Amino acid sequence: MKFNVLIVDDEKNIREGLGKALELEDYNVFLAADGKEALAVINSEEIDLIITDLKMPEMSGEELLKKVASAYPTVPVIILTGHGTIESAVNAMRDGAYDFITKPLNLDRLSLMVKRALQNRELVLQHRALQEEIDLIGERNRYARIIGKSSQMRRVMEVVEQVAATKASVLITGESGVGKELIADAIHKLSPRKDKAHIKVHCAALSESLLESELFGHEKGAFTGAVARKRGRFELAHTGTIFLDEIGEISQSVQIKILRVLQEKRFERVGGEETQEVDVRIISATNRDLKAEIEKGNFREDLYYRLNVVNIHVPPLRERKEDIPLLAAAFLKEFAGENGKSIEGIDHKANLALYNYSWPGNIRELRNSIESAVVLCKGNIITTEDLPPSVVTGEEGTYIKIDLGVSMEEAERVIIESTLNYCNGNKSRTAEVLGIGRKTLHRKISEYDINEI
Repeated sequence: MKFNVLIVDDEKNIREGLGKALELEDYNVFLAADGKEALAVINSEEIDLIITDLKMPEMSGEELLKKVASAYPTVPVIILTGHGTIESAVNAMRDGAYDFITKPLNLDRLSLMVKRALQNRELVLQHRALQEEIDLIGERNRYARIIGKSSQMRRVMEVVEQVAATKASVLITGESGVGKELIADAIHKLSPRKDKAHIKVHCAALSESLLESELFGHEKGAFTGAVARKRGRFELAHTGTIFLDEIGEISQSVQIKILRVLQEKRFERVGGEETQEVDVRIISATNRDLKAEIEKGNFREDLYYRLNVVNIHVPPLRERKEDIPLLAAAFLKEFAGENGKSIEGIDHKANLALYNYSWPGNIRELRNSIESAVVLCKGNIITTEDLPPSVVTGEEGTYIKIDLGVSMEEAERVIIESTLNYCNGNKSRTAEVLGIGRKTLHRKISEYDINEI
């Protein structure tokens, strides 16, 4: 990317000399003799950096800075000043200037300053591009809250849009924090029931007796404390959608009652005899392996197949890392707005740390990390210093530590063993990550006597 730099100075020799120096560094250079002329250039060209003198006829550098800061707040401005006007330059920085440099100019120092300013500008432009991409994904998905461009998330959204218009029960599976509730929200919002009730029940948060009453309601006097009739969540969700989160946590007795609702569309309140009929679409979610729970006798097989008419599996964040920059940009915009901060991007090292981390807490952990970074950020760009230490150090296992002085063979053994563990023993995935053939991997495992998990 070739940046456009505008130099504003009423002294022709300084203006043109500085322009030639920056052209040699491969910048596109524009020249202006005063602030008024500079504004005309800024309004007609995509300027990435302004270098301006303070004292000029027609319009001073201070006045130009105020207009640029108001109309183009993301464009950095470097102030040129004489020794006698350093105080004015400091005041200009309070008004939004990026930095200042005194005359006579030290070109090496100015060059370094320009590079740093344009690095920040590049981050701002990248952040802006990510925001535009997020908007496009929202339009394409028809549900803007789900953000992701990975092939896995595109497939998830294709299934969501296919199943939304039907009455089929949906089971959403995936690790904690991947966004299963957002998928349920999307199915409801895109369905013919979108204007009806969307009732959510977090099953693990309630005891067996409370959950039964919460789901099906109770009659007055049904149990101690039941001072009045209460309608349950299924009744409240009539003609709409009910979302049963953490469905794998419910007891056998409650499972039987939910199965009856699915089969017969009817139930009785706790302590009641009157049968209630209900038309409700059931979406459930779990981070458990329900087939394994069936084998253990913890979950009814007939209920599983009734709930799992359509299965949507949401992959963990570590398997769709190309979505991390988009998600981080969306959370940055959200939390910067909430906290009244003007944060314009995430620097390269911080982005790399976000990408390399394994995110065991998935999107929920990423969201919390960006919120923390926004709160702690002192400037307008998030750096590694603002991120949680665990993300930067990669202490969840995304980095491999190799001591100095070990042989190449020992280093190779450590890399293969660590990657194999990281991939949970999946040799095909391990070979893919390492960029070697599966046969080569098998040979290396045997050669180094690596214990397979």
